[in-house]
Amino acid sequence: MTMFIGIMVLAAGTFLIRLSGPLLRERITLSPHAETLLKAGATVVLLALVATSALVVDGAWAGWALPAGVLVGGVLAWRRAPLALVVVAAAATTALLRLAGVA
Repeated sequence: MTMFIGIMVLAAGTFLIRLSGPLLRERITLSPHAETLLKAGATVVLLALVATSALVVDGAWAGWALPAGVLVGGVLAWRRAPLALVVVAAAATTALLRLAGVA
């Protein structure tokens, strides 16, 4: 029961944090510089997440196949390819490299 209560509290908190964005958007005005910094910060956080997920698995170097697959997916996403193609190409690149013996 304690676990359920904890999950419900976290779910409610997450919901309220996400709800605060649309509700407070009209009440808070940010300078153009602050908005630019927030957008750049979101990009940096996403890139850091991708980098750590692509380069490290279980606390060790992931090998060359996984970063190569992420690179292929990143290039396709940058070229505005459909999401399904990006995901399939990245997974296929990683799988084929591993099948070829590239760690």
